[in-house]
Amino acid sequence: MLDGGFDLLELFRIGVDIALVWYVLYKIIMLIRGTKAIQLLKGIVVVLLVWGISILFELHTIQYLTNQVINWGFVVIIILFQPELRRALEQIGRGNLFARGARSEEEILEQKIEAIVQSCQYMAKRRIGALISIERETGMGDYAETGIPINGKLTHQLLTNIFTPNTPLHDGAVIIKDEDIFAAACYLPLSESPFISKELGTRHRAAMGISEVTDAITIVVSEETGGISATKNGELKRDLDQEGLRSYLHENLSSSMRASESKSRHQRRKDNG
Repeated sequence: MLDGGFDLLELFRIGVDIALVWYVLYKIIMLIRGTKAIQLLKGIVVVLLVWGISILFELHTIQYLTNQVINWGFVVIIILFQPELRRALEQIGRGNLFARGARSEEEILEQKIEAIVQSCQYMAKRRIGALISIERETGMGDYAETGIPINGKLTHQLLTNIFTPNTPLHDGAVIIKDEDIFAAACYLPLSESPFISKELGTRHRAAMGISEVTDAITIVVSEETGGISATKNGELKRDLDQEGLRSYLHENLSSSMRASESKSRHQRRKDNG
């Protein structure tokens, strides 16, 4: 037996109990993050803080009012947030509540790739020139500063519209960061390599140039031929069709995401120990 009358089994049960409660709370917070329910959660925290202060300093009137808020607040929450609660219960019933965090990264990546592929296919068919650079581990802030900040959600409509001829932002490169279009009309460094084919133009040289100094994935749509090319680490892959481009992005962006997650886990272990 240990001090306080607890044996090791009891301590283990308490630890598991606390860990499960924190895990459930974390998943609930992740579920409501970005919705109006998060504002409700902040309000509840404020009410509880006021209630605790009123008890500590014996502020009886404030304590009475906060007690009434707490007593009736649960009913008010159910009435006001019925749609959100219903969706949460539906996700629990489908078993999606605890799988959402792991799946959301895959969903974001899939939407990102589809937006790029659809836009490139649209522009290739119409011989609209494009230069799209996707940031990975190496930051591209210096190159983004040469263009116009966008900071807009990546969609194939927005990406295509940027490169539409005779629009203010069509000349230059688009830089994509995470799931956003970070900047447009950016200048990328041109490659000085003598091995680049003479038939390739400035966009291809810029794509090769940025791939030589960063780990970015860069896609080129040729306005002369409508061909789609991609570069990474100083290598150029030409004549990609729709499925080829999709596979190329899946292969490289998925591996980048896994490397980022592995790096984050390693950093957390380093911080903890």
